[in-house]
Amino acid sequence: MSTLESIIWHVLGYAAMPVIILSGFAAVAAISIWLLSLGKDKNA
Repeated sequence: MSTLESIIWHVLGYAAMPVIILSGFAAVAAISIWLLSLGKDKNA
């Protein structure tokens, strides 16, 4: 494996965990907001 390939794989490896955590957080937040909006009083 070339040095460039090694650098690319290291960057991908280190970037994967924050992306997974942040996308999971965003998905949970979006679902929670959607569920809360279902129970909101529409007349208020």
